[in-house]
Amino acid sequence: MKDETKRVDIIRVNREQVTEEEDIVVVEYPFTIFINDREIITLLCSPDSLKELVVGFLYSEGFISKLSDIDKITIDNDKGIAYVKVNNINEFNEKFRGKRTITSGCGKGSLFYNVLDSFRSKKIEKPLPIKADNIKHLMRLFNKRSELFLNTGGVHSCAMCDTNNIILFKEDIGRHNALDKIFGHALLEGIDTRDKIILTSGRISSEILIKTAKRQVPLIISRSAPTSLAVDMAKKLGITLVGFARGEKMNIYNNFPSIIF
Repeated sequence: MKDETKRVDIIRVNREQVTEEEDIVVVEYPFTIFINDREIITLLCSPDSLKELVVGFLYSEGFISKLSDIDKITIDNDKGIAYVKVNNINEFNEKFRGKRTITSGCGKGSLFYNVLDSFRSKKIEKPLPIKADNIKHLMRLFNKRSELFLNTGGVHSCAMCDTNNIILFKEDIGRHNALDKIFGHALLEGIDTRDKIILTSGRISSEILIKTAKRQVPLIISRSAPTSLAVDMAKKLGITLVGFARGEKMNIYNNFPSIIF
């Protein structure tokens, strides 16, 4: 694995004080994915958990529907390339490959997303009940885990939890990448996501909501804001959405009875 940070010389200005110092910046890593010898996309990401990123991205973007669709993954860390052999390319994905929309993806300059995927997500009929105090507890744990962010200020964090503890934690320069790494790891380890919670540091947009809906996650919590479309989709898909979860505060946007005070 390549280093996630790099040391650089800077001039730091603090009011009237000017000093020469060394600073730590996060590494931005171009990572190109090939499927069956066909170049698919170059992701701008943090250079860790690359296998998880590949698996999560392929699932989120509809190239695979299950882990067994992947025959082999070979990653060349020096060149920043992943070669993936897929047994069966998803026909739905192939049919609508040209009908893509550019997303507001942070750290994925050329990310495409199939809007029609949203209609394939199954509605969650039973929200996951959780105490508000548990949400506060999880967010405190989440914030303490964000070491790369604390060192650089240049990444997003994402976690998968049960109602009491963090199970998986990933960081990346892109919030979509961080979430794909979480779901890729869960898919590789056979972790059931239908009773889990997603925590994220970034904005909850419609494409983040769709990725969550595909894995049947009943609750997503962010210390940042949701978009209007994400709120509308969360209501239609039955996913409980909580934003601005900071300290003793939070905004609950739907499924109000599932949050217990």
